[in-house]
Amino acid sequence: MPRTPMNPGRQSPGTQRHEWLTLAFAGLFGAFMGLTLAKFGNPPIMEKWVGAPTQFYEFVFGYPWPITWAYWLLALVGVAGIVVARWTPAVPRWLIALPLVWLLWELLAAAQSVNAELSTPTVKHFGACVLCFYLGLFSLSRIERPWPFWAGLTCGFLLVLKVGWEQHFGGLEESRRYFFLYEYPQMKQVPPEYLKRISSPRIFSTLFYPNALAGVVLLLLPVTLAWIWQARQRLTAAARGFLVITVGAAGLACLYWSGSKGGWLLMLLLGLVVALRLPFSRRIKLALIAGVLLAGLAGFFWKHSGFFQKGATSVSARFDYWRAALQTARQEPFFGTGPGTFAIAYAKIKRPESEMARLVHNDYLEQASDSGLAGLVTYALFIVGALAWSFRQGLGPPMVSAPDLHPHPASDWLRFSVWVGVLGWSLQGFFEFGLYIPALAWPAFAFLGWLLGSSRMESTNPIHPR
Repeated sequence: MPRTPMNPGRQSPGTQRHEWLTLAFAGLFGAFMGLTLAKFGNPPIMEKWVGAPTQFYEFVFGYPWPITWAYWLLALVGVAGIVVARWTPAVPRWLIALPLVWLLWELLAAAQSVNAELSTPTVKHFGACVLCFYLGLFSLSRIERPWPFWAGLTCGFLLVLKVGWEQHFGGLEESRRYFFLYEYPQMKQVPPEYLKRISSPRIFSTLFYPNALAGVVLLLLPVTLAWIWQARQRLTAAARGFLVITVGAAGLACLYWSGSKGGWLLMLLLGLVVALRLPFSRRIKLALIAGVLLAGLAGFFWKHSGFFQKGATSVSARFDYWRAALQTARQEPFFGTGPGTFAIAYAKIKRPESEMARLVHNDYLEQASDSGLAGLVTYALFIVGALAWSFRQGLGPPMVSAPDLHPHPASDWLRFSVWVGVLGWSLQGFFEFGLYIPALAWPAFAFLGWLLGSSRMESTNPIHPR
């Protein structure tokens, strides 16, 4: 007579151990990303002005931290990711290889750089971007319920919003007064960018400057709201609705107070993208889109009417940066001037009336200027290819029939919100430099890896723990 197992549903010790390891990695990766938002919001080329904290208060509440600390922490996350990785994602090999090809070309361009002190930290940062992508692709995407990752990232994002609100309601004015009264007289050299930032009423939270804060809101607000809304097993519908409205209002307020004109317009665009996917009739969708456009554009022009009356000086300045980047790319089409070295080339050819800039304010033109046409092509092809391929594999109408392409509705909306956030980040790259800020680029690359790796996974499990 055959034996019947006493606990047929019980997992083996090996399975339980693997599940605990995957959850531990997800938590570690999420905590690292949350910490990145709080402590690593400066471009690597500005690292020489970042010192290690000398007091407990500076360590916890002061920001930022030296980026070298981030690399050591990311190395630990990478080791944990290797332990839980699965190396067989159903992703085209060319798409898997593109980030590595791009990084190798950046290394070649750095070897020909006009300034190694700028190129070396930039390439290190690019290496961290690529590592985050592969951790998202091979490790995070293979976890069925990566809720610890989203929890850690959400905590970091909520901290960014909290600091932004504090700055708007008096914290920024207090910081400005303290800086000019006690710190500024003792400093031998102050970055002009910092003086401009601390003197402006625009909030920037834990980021390098206000437009970077807008980029964080574009990237993370959609997935944060989606993750909160999917917590059906933890929260009631009323509680979830309250949290979604509260966090959404806090995020939009920070976007508004950041004064980012492009960020506000992009948020309108993302809202329209989401509206097109809602299960409403065509008439309701058209009415909703029209209402969002009218309200959003009216608020935009009301807020920034003075900016246009003054002649939109920041827009004209960006055109000069872009002109200089194109001119540099024509002069150095193969390797460029070296990663992170736009300021050196720009200083030679900028117009006398233009303000000096360290970065192009366009990630794609910066690639062409700094690392040549090959750098531009490999980077742009990777971003466009990853967004297009992941969209076709379950976020839009399926283009091909696949037996394993049956995403759970909850997981489908979570993935779509991540895709929307990355789309916003990539579009902001046409007039900002989010690629060169760790707090923006590292989560975006991790998201792209997770999107690709999870595209063909049959998501039948809830994204929140039981």
